[in-house]
Amino acid sequence: MTEPDFLTATRAAYDTSAALYAETIPERFHADPLNHAMISAFAELVRAAGDGPVADVGCGPGHVTAHLRSLGVTAFGVDLSPEMVALARGAHPGLRFEVGLMDALEVEDASLAGVLANYSIIHTPPERLPATLAEFHRVLVPGGHLLLAFQGYDDPTELAEAFDHKVSLAYRYSPDRVAELLLTAGLTEVARLVIAPGEDPLRGFPQAHLLARRTA
Repeated sequence: MTEPDFLTATRAAYDTSAALYAETIPERFHADPLNHAMISAFAELVRAAGDGPVADVGCGPGHVTAHLRSLGVTAFGVDLSPEMVALARGAHPGLRFEVGLMDALEVEDASLAGVLANYSIIHTPPERLPATLAEFHRVLVPGGHLLLAFQGYDDPTELAEAFDHKVSLAYRYSPDRVAELLLTAGLTEVARLVIAPGEDPLRGFPQAHLLARRTA
């Protein structure tokens, strides 16, 4: 099967920028408490449900996977970019990282307690987002949790708007419309955090964090 062009372009872009990304993004993540506030709640919910495995999809250099592990979660990372996975393995040798696709995860049905997609659905074209959410539903146990973070689009009548991301073409998504797609996929919104545009010094976009649960 021929690989979609957006996957080829995204992989190449992140392979090329992996070293620079690893030097800058983890530091920004740890320095911004609002942008990882929901991860603590996500981790607590996973632990309360029995602490099953969690996939950090689009894990990049592994900083969020490691943060989840520091919160007591059994997490592993998956990324499209082999260069990113190599850097993650080097930086966090005690954790598991693998090359893979977020819409075709190599795990059994209903085998994960949680899925985290931290700013990784942004390179998914809008027409492919429902299939990606369906894949997250497939791998989650009933009652398992999904946490999405993405640049927000504040027009509720449209799902997404493309923007010129520094690494590769990306989309900012409407939180309301994503919540509707989650519900269609069998995932019920539990909570959301939307960070005001003025708090993002680089883009001026709202930052959306949606926490959902697979319907039991």
